[in-house]
Amino acid sequence: MWQELNYNQDSDDLLVPNLTYKVSPAEIESIEANSIAQEIGFESGDSIISINGKKPRDLIDYQILISEEILDISVLDKNQEIHNISIEKDQDINLGINFKDALFDSIKQCNNRCPFCFIDQQPSGKRKSLYIKDDDYRLSFLYGSYLTLTNLKKEDWERIATQKLSPLFISVHATDPTTRKKLLKNKKAGVILDQISWFEKNSIQIHAQIVVCPNINDREILEKSIFELAEFYKKTSQTVLSVAIVPVGLTKFRPENDGLQSISSEYALKTIEQVEKIQASLQRNLGTRFCWLADEWYLIAGRNLPSYKTYENMPQESNGVGSIRSFLKNINEKTKKLPKKIKKPKKVSWIVGKLVYEALTPSVKKLNLIEGLKINLYGLPSIYWGQEQVVTGLLTGEDLISGLQNKDLGEAIYIPSIMLKVNTDLFLDDKNIKEVENQLGTRIHVLDDSNDIIDTLIGKSNKTNTSKNA
Repeated sequence: MWQELNYNQDSDDLLVPNLTYKVSPAEIESIEANSIAQEIGFESGDSIISINGKKPRDLIDYQILISEEILDISVLDKNQEIHNISIEKDQDINLGINFKDALFDSIKQCNNRCPFCFIDQQPSGKRKSLYIKDDDYRLSFLYGSYLTLTNLKKEDWERIATQKLSPLFISVHATDPTTRKKLLKNKKAGVILDQISWFEKNSIQIHAQIVVCPNINDREILEKSIFELAEFYKKTSQTVLSVAIVPVGLTKFRPENDGLQSISSEYALKTIEQVEKIQASLQRNLGTRFCWLADEWYLIAGRNLPSYKTYENMPQESNGVGSIRSFLKNINEKTKKLPKKIKKPKKVSWIVGKLVYEALTPSVKKLNLIEGLKINLYGLPSIYWGQEQVVTGLLTGEDLISGLQNKDLGEAIYIPSIMLKVNTDLFLDDKNIKEVENQLGTRIHVLDDSNDIIDTLIGKSNKTNTSKNA
């Protein structure tokens, strides 16, 4: 039952200004149990128009607005009727509302034409969301997605400073103006150091990444970029917190004559040697390695991953820097005390990308010492992308079907959730779990992390994270 209030409020809050452009009502996807929103009467499908007279543009505005103790909320319900709701609460209490989208106005899309852009290296005809070139600073702040800063308007810079949207995640690629403009194919891309200076003046911190393209932004240019970014890491203030060095990823769908070269094992080895020397220098001068290589470099080169402690506080784990090392550490901890046998015999298959197969083999051998448990570890290439050495998150439904045909799969196959679009059962090629199950004639179990994997495989977990009907 709605608790209504009639009000007419005019506010000039600087953090969330009154808007002169169109912002759609924020559609609610779900309501948390035992929350204020549930008590008031909010339901899935309702939409928030305004809070205390302000139209939230996104989750950032929403979180700022609901921090007040007294809230006057205008709501559009599923029947297109407007309700005015009054809520009094403690300042730090959330309402328990989950929204369908993080942005309530339009997403800021990329205006660059990077030849290595993964969006442009996909086949046509898939779901529309796969072709959206997100370059939105708000999603960077909320979820850690990378942006280039080339599409920001004056009001965007002002908002970043006013709302202190920090840290942000920036695709630098090169600090050299000519090289960066060449890589992004954008004449506005050459002022990256000036933009980082602006962040420094406004106390905004960033994490940076450099996607290395052979013979374009590597060698001397890579070294120059790292050291110029390191100038923004001072004892008194740290603006650039870390730099991820990522190998360019190329698929068979990439445009012709793009001027790019794939990463060979020899090239990966040379890059590792170069960056590790730079790390040692920065460690002496700054007290931190500051820059880190993505895990793929070591896997492509056939080198062991660095020790866990060398990644310090894992600042770029979500960007694939140390994520496999962290996973292996957790697996190792979970497998220190294993049962000698399991109650019910189990034979299953664990599916990963071919690039990480060797790294996971020792852990699977240890698990297979448990009496009654047999795990087949399969490291698959990607037929879909045309990549022999591929990380697990890029495997598609087609890759599973082609790679596992006529294989001994046991009673079920287990895949990590990173293969699927978040909160769905869709692979990157738009196939859903049910389609793949039908093709392979077996069940698919989706697992979230190392704890979930081990507990489920040895029978400690009651969680059944299986397929959903599409």
